[in-house]
Amino acid sequence: MPLYEHVFISRQDLSNAQAESLVEHFSTVLADNGGNVLNSEYWGVKTMAYKINKNRKGHYAFLRTDAPATAVQEMERLMRLHDDVMRVLTIKVDEHAEGPSIQMQKRDERDTRRERR
Repeated sequence: MPLYEHVFISRQDLSNAQAESLVEHFSTVLADNGGNVLNSEYWGVKTMAYKINKNRKGHYAFLRTDAPATAVQEMERLMRLHDDVMRVLTIKVDEHAEGPSIQMQKRDERDTRRERR
């Protein structure tokens, strides 16, 4: 099956638990349609470059999936219909990178810099 990476932004007024439950919800949508979520990451609340639907910040989430195209299309359709999801980006990749994503690596680097002081 093809490999995909998905990033989606949800509204800033959601709690962290609600934002993480969106990841679980869309993971089950993929699983119901024959796909598999290999890895999911919650990147937290980040400031966006410009306002989207009058929001300056948003909850970012990242999914690495192995799913057929029909499952991905269904998940994207449901994301577009969901009121809490503001933006979705899906990219087809040849292979998934090992380890955490770049965003999570940056967070780890910041933690080690603070320890040095």
